[in-house]
Amino acid sequence: MKVLHCRDVGFDCPGVIKAENENEVLQMAAQHASDAHQVQVTSEMAEQIKTLIKEE
Repeated sequence: MKVLHCRDVGFDCPGVIKAENENEVLQMAAQHASDAHQVQVTSEMAEQIKTLIKEE
């Protein structure tokens, strides 16, 4: 299981995204960023976010 904490990305947000693989986490993170933070995830941001995804 792959996990991303929104707080690790730099937002003051308790959101936690869990998915089976990195691509699913990135897709869900992009949707969360848009819905909750009005931020569009660029390809550069996605590369940085990948480094923050942990194995659970």
